[in-house]
Amino acid sequence: MAANPERQLARLRARFYQKACELPELGFLLKGTLLQRFKRCSSAGCGCHDDPPRLHGPYWQWTAKVDGKTITQVLSEEQVERYREWMDSGQRFEEVARELFELSAQAGEVLRTLERQAARPTKTKQKKQRRPSHPAPRS
Repeated sequence: MAANPERQLARLRARFYQKACELPELGFLLKGTLLQRFKRCSSAGCGCHDDPPRLHGPYWQWTAKVDGKTITQVLSEEQVERYREWMDSGQRFEEVARELFELSAQAGEVLRTLERQAARPTKTKQKKQRRPSHPAPRS
């Protein structure tokens, strides 16, 4: 740990706010998976049933978990580019959030150190009163 916890805390706070400033630049966020599919059709004489098959496609699909259920959507080429950008933003958001949590944990550790130091009783040296080796004369 650094010699000066207050200075370390200030550096962590500055890094936290610098990292948090990246969030507004991200745009829309999306989770999920983009898949490129090739399919067979139901026409018996089609080339997709040959050996080797000449499958139809490519078809793009986006798959994600929403409210505990897996959903799938077929996407156009334009949608694929947009979804890809949003998914990249979503991944960047996760990275930034992870870094913010890490910086916060480090700041918490520094604060706990400061609190322990503040709670520690200060040791002041008190002079011991010397007892006279001979009793004082009584009057």
